[in-house]
Amino acid sequence: MSPGSDHWFDILVIGSGTAGSVLAARLSEDADRSIGLIEAGGAATDPRIAEPAQWPLLQGSAIDWAYRTTPQPHTANRVHEWARGKVIGGSTALNAMAHVRGHPADFDSWDCAGWGYADLMPYFLRSEHYTPGANAHHAVGGPLHLIRPSAPHPVTEAYMAAGTEIGLSPSDDHNGARMAGPCLNTLTIKDGKRQTIADAYLTPALGRPNLHLMAETQVLSLVFDGTRCRGARLSDRHGERVVTAERVILAAGTIASPMLLMRSGIGAADELRALGIAAHHDLPGVGRNLHDHLLSGGNVYRSRRPVPPSNYQNSESLMYIAREGATGAPELVLACVIAPVTTEQFAPPPLGEAYTIMFGFTHPRSRGALTLASSDPKAAPLIDPNYLAEEYDRDVYLEALEQARAVGGASALSDWRLDEYLPGPSVRTSAKKRAFLEQAAFTHHHPVGTSRMGSDDEAVVGPDLRVRGFDNLFVCDASIMPAITTGPVNAAIVAIAERFSDLLRGRATLAPYLPAVEPVVQRRA
Repeated sequence: MSPGSDHWFDILVIGSGTAGSVLAARLSEDADRSIGLIEAGGAATDPRIAEPAQWPLLQGSAIDWAYRTTPQPHTANRVHEWARGKVIGGSTALNAMAHVRGHPADFDSWDCAGWGYADLMPYFLRSEHYTPGANAHHAVGGPLHLIRPSAPHPVTEAYMAAGTEIGLSPSDDHNGARMAGPCLNTLTIKDGKRQTIADAYLTPALGRPNLHLMAETQVLSLVFDGTRCRGARLSDRHGERVVTAERVILAAGTIASPMLLMRSGIGAADELRALGIAAHHDLPGVGRNLHDHLLSGGNVYRSRRPVPPSNYQNSESLMYIAREGATGAPELVLACVIAPVTTEQFAPPPLGEAYTIMFGFTHPRSRGALTLASSDPKAAPLIDPNYLAEEYDRDVYLEALEQARAVGGASALSDWRLDEYLPGPSVRTSAKKRAFLEQAAFTHHHPVGTSRMGSDDEAVVGPDLRVRGFDNLFVCDASIMPAITTGPVNAAIVAIAERFSDLLRGRATLAPYLPAVEPVVQRRA
């Protein structure tokens, strides 16, 4: 159909990141359905995208939206850089490639019918090609290639042995029977190169005549006719235009999806009117519930000998740790990085002369908000994650530092460890440790929650992912998560988009499946 027709597309998908790539590929499998896909960025042509170890250099590059938070009172009033992908493939073109589904309790805590762990498990399986081979927890034949390091870095091996030394039982697979414990990561790497979700899903689908990709195109606002979304007003190198669709899906991410809703008059009505935006629908939950994982940069050690480069992406192992006496999802996480990692507050040692045990906590209780700075559709938003506002977060962050130091000081790392560079031997009191944490905190790049799914009045979308108050407008991305998953969120977004594609296509969803899981193994005294 032509752009001038009433229904140019049957379905318009906004954003070609994780969810958008999955949805465009799956929905376009039906040849009689026309799919439009809009992406503000362009093709992933930067050669560093494909090289797994180069991912830190992509932050701040041309493919990064380069968002910044407001000053954070509990992290020394610092402004945090929030990298988000402005490119086909979205943030999977610049993330660290770790593929972690999360703990079963994460999804079950959402209390949203159809989105529990057992409901999503068949979609985790449908999405993946697990190169070690199929088992009760993994499948082969899916679009997304997953590997485990076959030649892990010697520092990684020593770090995992250190975890065992301090009493943590090793895990065979973070996505298997038990999440907690020293374990090698599962990585989205294929033939030695990064595989973005666009590589896995979208690129093979682009030859279909019913799928139309509009790259380097910004969505200025949605267009409405009462309770129906008619389409979107776009801006590209040719100027502005309107495209229409029978159904519209926002898959632009935790920042851009609520921004677009608010720019279109959907949000807290008083706040929108104060910016000169006509309030189309009062939905105060839009932009609220913002939260993110924090890491620390970090527990840094100078090395006794040169540290060789990683064969993978510099971070080959995440170690999830259950707090003493706790049940359910592990609340602490460590990551071994084959490089010195610090925030802007510290001068790192030279590359090749140090390694880092990053640390953080998995279930923050602090909640922030994303709001518009102005009615200008090209203005950056105000991002306030409200880091460490809750006392629980500050306390558990301190516990994570203690666990990192316990691992870092274990004898298994003695052949590599020269001395502790950060926090350093002088940082021993609780006050000094907490001051260090304020300076060392930085994002794990997992923002979620700003278009929260639920059935209450504050929810933005229902369990069908339809925006409350509208007949044909949906959101499908990390913004719909009521609460963050235990690990990196990308794997969960893939499964959510896979299941939602079946719902949109009118297909029966896959039967729930729950493989056997082990109880949390506590740290031994």
